[in-house]
Amino acid sequence: MKTNKININELVDQAKFTPFHWGVLIWCLLVIIFDGYDLVIYGVALPLLMKEWGLSPVEAGLLASTALFGMMFGAMSFGTLSDKLGRKKTIMMCVAIFSGFTFLGSFAANPIQFGILRFLAGLGIGGVMPNVVALMTEYAPKRIRSTLVAIMFSGYAIGGMASALLGSFLVADYGWKIMFYIAGVPLLVLPLLWKFLPESLMFLTQKGQTEQVVQIVNKIEPSTQATHQTEFVLNEKTEGDEAPLKALFQHRRTFSTLMFWVAFFMCLLMVYALGSWLPKLMLQAGYSLGASMLFLFALNIGGMVGAIGGGVLADRFHLKPVLTIMFTIGAVALILLGFKSQQALLYTLIAVAGAATIGSQILLYTFVAQFYPAAVRSTGMGWASGIGRIGAIVGPVLTGALLTLELPHQMNFLAIAIPGFIAALAIFLVNLKASVEGNPAPSAENEEAMASSKTPAYTKQ
Repeated sequence: MKTNKININELVDQAKFTPFHWGVLIWCLLVIIFDGYDLVIYGVALPLLMKEWGLSPVEAGLLASTALFGMMFGAMSFGTLSDKLGRKKTIMMCVAIFSGFTFLGSFAANPIQFGILRFLAGLGIGGVMPNVVALMTEYAPKRIRSTLVAIMFSGYAIGGMASALLGSFLVADYGWKIMFYIAGVPLLVLPLLWKFLPESLMFLTQKGQTEQVVQIVNKIEPSTQATHQTEFVLNEKTEGDEAPLKALFQHRRTFSTLMFWVAFFMCLLMVYALGSWLPKLMLQAGYSLGASMLFLFALNIGGMVGAIGGGVLADRFHLKPVLTIMFTIGAVALILLGFKSQQALLYTLIAVAGAATIGSQILLYTFVAQFYPAAVRSTGMGWASGIGRIGAIVGPVLTGALLTLELPHQMNFLAIAIPGFIAALAIFLVNLKASVEGNPAPSAENEEAMASSKTPAYTKQ
């Protein structure tokens, strides 16, 4: 019998991991690696920039925040744009923007020029993350969704480690500009992204682009034998979600949306405070520039392990308890960093802090992506990320201000740890019943199909 109806959500949820999925994972991973490189690049260049331009800690923190302002606006605008324009086009636009303007940052003659270029680069950086996460979430099979998104997002840490390692070898001999030259490499990858990166299947279904849907469906599950006569449906609730921003506060989502915003704010405050100032903090503690870069390396190693490990645990349990525990443990580790300890323990604590900040940030995106329906997914992540960028702006400035006060190490790390406890509480209060999984709206036909024991749940015979 010919298949005449395919439920896209159920097809993706129940799909086996195919070469097509590998392709989506690899290209999304590559984009995130580029983004992660840019996160750490300023922290690598910061000590030399302060020396070359005679910047105070507060001025350096404000300069770091220019990119973060751009990220805030980029996340909010490109997230919403993606729900209208599509994930693929938006991702490519963002990569071109952040790579191009980061490269141009190497030619800045003064802090003002540098700050303007970092703001423009930030627009693209902010727009990339919510869209790449949305794309991966919409293709990942349900049983391994959190793990796959976490693996993809580990590229964030890989990029950070690459930046830290390259910085430790190159900056001393070639200066800070070499790091920004390298940032232009993603521009060369854009033609490959255009050719190989697929558009969101759910977006294509919503827009009625049947030809592309048929091609992708047959790659995900060849046995469906989808044709142009096949009817493609979504089982997610879309009524009232036509205006994406308004929809974040409908269907009992208001409180949870606000809690996500709080968690993102606190998490990104910690990520960017550590990403921008950890080398400087360690330099003041008496470590060499090279050793300080290795602390950044340990931070990002922890972030990668935390993201992947947390993703595996989330697929077994749930993202909510996993994130709550990770934020709590991370906050404790940051407090302990303020006290003298043996080198092995010091690196361990930094790695745990990385897991709880960078790793938890990655899992936060995954949580938000799974909470909202496809029609508003990028908008939900974009606004959560945008609000989070306010925390990212506050983080470097606050840490720079703390350094000018010449407070004890303990007080600096305690200040960075407090947001971790607040983020843990916010995630604990998220209402899962308001999520798309907790409040689905499948049709009667879909329910009948799911109840059939001999027919795949994603088809109707």
